[in-house]
Amino acid sequence: MTQIVFIDGAAGTTGLEIADRLADREEFTLITLDDNKRKDITARREAINDSDFVILCLPDEAAIEAVALVDNESTRIIDASSAHRVADGWIYGFSEFREGQREAIAAGRFVSNPGCYPTGFLGLIAPLIARGLIPADWPFVANAVSGYSGGGKALIERFANEPDMGFRSYGLDLAHKHIPEMKIQGGLTHDVIFSPAVIRAYRGMLVDVPLHLGAMGDIEAGALFEALSDHYAGSAIVEVSKGETTSELLLSENDPPIDRLELFVFPNAGEYQARLIARLDNLGKGASGAAVQNLNIMAGLPETEGLRL
Repeated sequence: MTQIVFIDGAAGTTGLEIADRLADREEFTLITLDDNKRKDITARREAINDSDFVILCLPDEAAIEAVALVDNESTRIIDASSAHRVADGWIYGFSEFREGQREAIAAGRFVSNPGCYPTGFLGLIAPLIARGLIPADWPFVANAVSGYSGGGKALIERFANEPDMGFRSYGLDLAHKHIPEMKIQGGLTHDVIFSPAVIRAYRGMLVDVPLHLGAMGDIEAGALFEALSDHYAGSAIVEVSKGETTSELLLSENDPPIDRLELFVFPNAGEYQARLIARLDNLGKGASGAAVQNLNIMAGLPETEGLRL
């Protein structure tokens, strides 16, 4: 029996990529609204309540309003906005980063998709904190670059209209909206000092977390690599590598869509310093791919079905 899915905000970048991943899936039937009804409250309310699953690809305020349109006890929600990532009653939709999270998603009614930057940061840090290898009260720093598609239509248009712009640093007030998500979902004591930037590539992302292990105590980079490898062992989506496997990490202007998460541990010669780096597609594991993965889990289907791996 097919299950009914409605993507609210299907015309946006994330919504289009989700629909593309579901296009050939016989397990799901998509409700599609005509262009003149996409913002019609009555049409949306009906579509939401007629669906088994609703995926919200909306601005935060609109996502909150959409949840309020649910008037039944059965429709299940996956929210791709940042509105509910630290909200009570919502399950954090990152199945791999913590023990028991996949089971919580499978049983959940309201699931919030992680942010793209937090996916990289938490994918690196959370398992190490859970195992007691690095302290939760460390003053973490995260440097990151992303493809400009993560900024939505406005930033995509800006990069098209400003061909000389190659690098855009932002979040300079140290108040990026992903910081509470990183802190709370990571169980951290302090806010992360987060330095995001956008580059002239449509998609792709690197999240770089430098650590001075010598200042933390008797910790070596090799132990971090072993812990991450053990935590993600058997995953078809998350891959862990050590520094000697590559001398550089690249993002290209026209990288294809991909739903994997690659984690790297780059130690210095004495292994008392390390750069932990995550590479992912901000529109894949950072958005649309994660939403489809969560949908699969909630629907009791193979987790990687429809993903680009």
